Amino acid sequence: MPPKRLLDDCFLHDRDRLRHEEALALIAERIRPVAGVEEVALEAAHGRILAEPVAAPRNVPAFDNAAVDGYAFSARDVDPDAVTALPLGLRMSAGDPVGLALKAGTAARIFTGAPVPKGADTVIMQEDAVRSGDRVEIPAGVRQGANIRKAGEDLAEGEAVVEAGTRLRPQELAAVASTGCDRVVCRERLRVALVSTGDEVVRPGAVLRPGQVYDSNHYLLRGLLETVGAEIHDMGILPDDETVVREAVGRAAQSAHAIVTTGGASRGEADHIVSTISELGALHAWQLAIKPGRPLAFGQIGETVFLGFPGNPVAVFVCFLLYGRPLLAGLQGASWQAPRGFLVPAGFEIARKKPDRREFLRGWVEETADGPVARKFPRDGSGLISGLRAADGLIELPEEVTRIAPGDPVRYLPFSAFGVMPR
Repeated sequence: MPPKRLLDDCFLHDRDRLRHEEALALIAERIRPVAGVEEVALEAAHGRILAEPVAAPRNVPAFDNAAVDGYAFSARDVDPDAVTALPLGLRMSAGDPVGLALKAGTAARIFTGAPVPKGADTVIMQEDAVRSGDRVEIPAGVRQGANIRKAGEDLAEGEAVVEAGTRLRPQELAAVASTGCDRVVCRERLRVALVSTGDEVVRPGAVLRPGQVYDSNHYLLRGLLETVGAEIHDMGILPDDETVVREAVGRAAQSAHAIVTTGGASRGEADHIVSTISELGALHAWQLAIKPGRPLAFGQIGETVFLGFPGNPVAVFVCFLLYGRPLLAGLQGASWQAPRGFLVPAGFEIARKKPDRREFLRGWVEETADGPVARKFPRDGSGLISGLRAADGLIELPEEVTRIAPGDPVRYLPFSAFGVMPR
């Protein structure tokens, strides 16, 4: 039997209410990778989490080459203070053999990417030289070593190209490809069972009967889970039937790395998914000192993690960005960095804010005649999807802040810092 990677009760804590930073610290401390590893073709590796580091097996570039179209020569053969005419002795194109020698006192016609011939140490752009027949005039003042890409300039042999835990972006794929490597060892995609519950919930396309609501949170969470590269298993809408819920949750725990739902922190009699997690494993309702978003339900059945978000869509969205992303990153072995924000003058006023609670407002940055300012969505309801659509980021108000006046600096966190594409 493989060793356990998660503690039996990794979400247990002894605080009545967790502050934002305490919740993040607990997630970082307790969560370990549960996804396995597999070798992946480089063309299929975009968005995957690298499980083993990649090192350069050779210098990149492998040889000195021209950065421009022009003429290669030795700086010793030209007068630094006057125009020097040199006969042309070679013509070098990309793909030509490495190691060809340039005769002393001559220049080579050279094209971008071509190997720099032995004996040459400088390349001048063709626009800066004057060619006359089989001779080229080199102006005064050309810097020795100009316009040459040196061997190993980008990567030296043995140098780390990409570290384990990196989510592979196009630029990392290009770096790996430049070494000649065509396969990488990655974490498996995180398998997430996405659950909707409730007799009152129906999917779009169905006829809406009195008392029913459309399952908008499913699509919200599905899109958010795709930003972390999860493999999503839609379990549909489970009815308020204890037997059906128990069977479905038990099945999901056998195959999924995580089970995600909304409204999962409730203790109502009809919330059978909550009671099922408690019976089959462990469940904790985290009371968080934040707005919006409390409580969150964290639990596990074996090494399958359960994450129950509040039912209101704004709280779902905010809590996924703040806590769901780092938790899922840890489960798939991804390096996690807190989203980077920046300070912007407030373009709004809050006369009174509760102390000892961190708040995250929906907002955007607007350019004005006096510079950028942060604007907040005018309504604060957690059920208003319109606020999520209007916003481009979150405005973070720390616990110690009790009021905001126009012009006060506020921290703005663009949604793109959380992996959500901008408008």
